[in-house]
Amino acid sequence: MTSENKGVARSAGALAGIKVIDLTRVLGGPYCTMILSDHGADVIKVEPPQGDETRDWGPPFLDGDASYFIGVNRNKRALALDLGKPEGRAVLLRLLEGADVLVENFKPGGMEKWGLGYAEHLEPRFPGLIHCRVSGFGGEGPLGGLPGYDAVLQAMTGLMSINGDPSTGPLRMGTPVVDLATGLYSAVAILMALQERHRSGRGQFLDMTLHDCGMALLHPQAANFFLNGKRPMPLGNPHPNIAPYEKFATATCDIFIAIGNDAQFRNLADSLGRADLNQDARFKTNRDRLVNRAALTGELAGEFAKHDGHALCGRLLRQGMPVGPVLAVDEATAAPHTAAREMVTELDGYRGLGTPIKMSRTPGGTRRKPPKFGQDTNAILSEHGFSADEIKDLQTSGIAFTTRRT
Repeated sequence: MTSENKGVARSAGALAGIKVIDLTRVLGGPYCTMILSDHGADVIKVEPPQGDETRDWGPPFLDGDASYFIGVNRNKRALALDLGKPEGRAVLLRLLEGADVLVENFKPGGMEKWGLGYAEHLEPRFPGLIHCRVSGFGGEGPLGGLPGYDAVLQAMTGLMSINGDPSTGPLRMGTPVVDLATGLYSAVAILMALQERHRSGRGQFLDMTLHDCGMALLHPQAANFFLNGKRPMPLGNPHPNIAPYEKFATATCDIFIAIGNDAQFRNLADSLGRADLNQDARFKTNRDRLVNRAALTGELAGEFAKHDGHALCGRLLRQGMPVGPVLAVDEATAAPHTAAREMVTELDGYRGLGTPIKMSRTPGGTRRKPPKFGQDTNAILSEHGFSADEIKDLQTSGIAFTTRRT
């Protein structure tokens, strides 16, 4: 592995031989299909004539494509079709021959309007196909069919209400956690459906929504509410169930400490030279420490302020205590452990976050740079039986594209 190429794939991948037709745009769907492509699936990204809009979500840009697009579209091949025309849909049906998975994020009813609904059209023709739809709210219920976006779903599922602190009020999380979680859950659902297909020989429809996936992230606040009936409130860095579990300032940097049990707290007190805290009745158990959180925080803040935070974290971690420095993104991506885990990947000028899924026999990784718009249109159509003349006709008639329509 050269200094320029890092985190590259060293096997065909656990999903080699799986063909995925990817009609998704923006984030949740593309993140899902990148997970599959990292591990060997042949993902064919089908974009509309104007392209995935995240190609324009910058700066920064690299060769005309925004970082937002680059970050979730590696390892895919790209072609562009106008699915609004019957001829474009006919091409899509040719692409679906032999496909294992179709992933799309049109609003519910969109595929059905085009004569591509799963139950009525796709399942009878492709009985082994797994059709995964990613939408805001699904097709049923009071909000069925309505559009959904990450920040709006953070608000509507309660996630914003537990983020921030009493001074800020509800606060959007800095990472699009609902979109990313929906991509993750969708990948899990697809893998489950592929496994079940080994038994039944049949595909199925996967109804994945930002709403449901956002709701699924409400632990432990929902569990607390179900048990005590009290509305969870934003606490900032402290944990609602555990103490000490929050950020502290040191002489050199902020650190975060997450003490999960009484034995860890006793070790922490001893390591800080404050064995007296172990004898203090206010801090004996986690329940005691939660009741007396303010007093405990004051005691620990005074101790941590005396130390070099980086050195202290290194020492406490090696003594079995969960603690770490609060790093900025540039610091985290440059950290030695990040490099050791190949969590920054590079290939021929492309740089991105590596796959977190580490497999011993079939490791995944970067195989291809994120595709330029329509760069594989001709090759993919040729693979699916279209002649050179047919491909030319599709392009001249505005069905297939190699350059973006403005």
